[in-house]
Amino acid sequence: MFTPLGRPLIAVGLAVAVLALASPSMANDTVVETAPSYDDLVARLDALPSTLEANAVYDAAAARAEQARALPNPSIAYSRENVYGTGPYNGTGNGETTLSINQPLELFGQRSARIQAARSEANAADLRRVQTRWQVAGQLALTYAEAEAAARRYDLAAEALSLTEQDARGVAAMVEQGREATLRGVQAQSEVEAARAALDETKALRDSAFARLSAIAMLERPVQAISASLLDRTSNPTGVGADDPLAVRVAQAELDAASRLVTVERRRALPDVSAAVGRTRFRETNDEAFTVGLELTIPLFDRNRGGIRAAYAEQRAAEARLIAQKQEVRAERLAAEATLAASNSRTRAADSGVAAAEEAYRLSRIGFEAGRISQLELRSARAALIAARNAAVDARIARVLAEIDLALLEGRAPFGESR
Repeated sequence: MFTPLGRPLIAVGLAVAVLALASPSMANDTVVETAPSYDDLVARLDALPSTLEANAVYDAAAARAEQARALPNPSIAYSRENVYGTGPYNGTGNGETTLSINQPLELFGQRSARIQAARSEANAADLRRVQTRWQVAGQLALTYAEAEAAARRYDLAAEALSLTEQDARGVAAMVEQGREATLRGVQAQSEVEAARAALDETKALRDSAFARLSAIAMLERPVQAISASLLDRTSNPTGVGADDPLAVRVAQAELDAASRLVTVERRRALPDVSAAVGRTRFRETNDEAFTVGLELTIPLFDRNRGGIRAAYAEQRAAEARLIAQKQEVRAERLAAEATLAASNSRTRAADSGVAAAEEAYRLSRIGFEAGRISQLELRSARAALIAARNAAVDARIARVLAEIDLALLEGRAPFGESR
């Protein structure tokens, strides 16, 4: 677990400036807007545009599945026969009036095939909605961690400037005493200016990282600080979804939908059957009679062969995607677990390196002020300390990335439980 460092300490003329790595902003910031915690942002996932879009797509698919259950509408027809002819059929006096109702019957499993296909599409849309939700959570985790890392790097740059200025003052004192050449003082001042430029650069990176976090999280006001650390959180593989990862379930649902569409296209090649019931009124005798009939289409010219071939091709494509997804997910899961374990080890090693670099720099300061080591050795120890602290931040970013990859495979938010 990462241990935040303390504030600068001064003892016996030695000063080791240490800023808390977990501190999100410089101490001279008087009023800052703090971002909600990562857990609070995850709780608001449903309000983000990508999640809203995925929910709307699922709602549309669910509505189509409900609509697929509807029976086809009947049609009504009105006709008059034996009118405007010759002889007794001149005009409409002896015309026969027929009123009939036609109802498509949807035989041969046409309706059930349509319903099952729509349900499969809705199921696939539901799984894609869940997948999008965890993708958005992963994007939030990465943006949050990058903003926190940028703030820490800014603090480290400020700390490096403080240490460099402190060393430069020590060199200047030795130059005045004649213990160091004037060139050393010029070099020390050059290092101060370089550290100041690095501080300005990290400030710009920090501000842009917080701007991205404010935009992606849809925050009402821009933020400049992190309320709760995400870089210091650890996560262990839960094993959730190891046998049935979310990405594989999505691919399987898409294959099921494609298979159902094959059935739909095959049913479309069968004849359409309609039943008709009508009543005819004979004007001449004022009698009435009922008519009953069936209408059957003949699949002579259009047998939907192209549609069937297209559906089978889409099914084969879905099968190939499923096979590829299974292989890819298996490899990605092993890689994510290995990367997460390695990043945990890397983080522990980086923290140990920071402690060792701090002690080395402290001893170098003592030796430099006592005249036992050179400015170059002190500069090397300071550079090693700064590099070690930056390496600790890099290790935590790598751990967050590994956790994001693993969480998406397991179907959960990073650093959270599956749902």
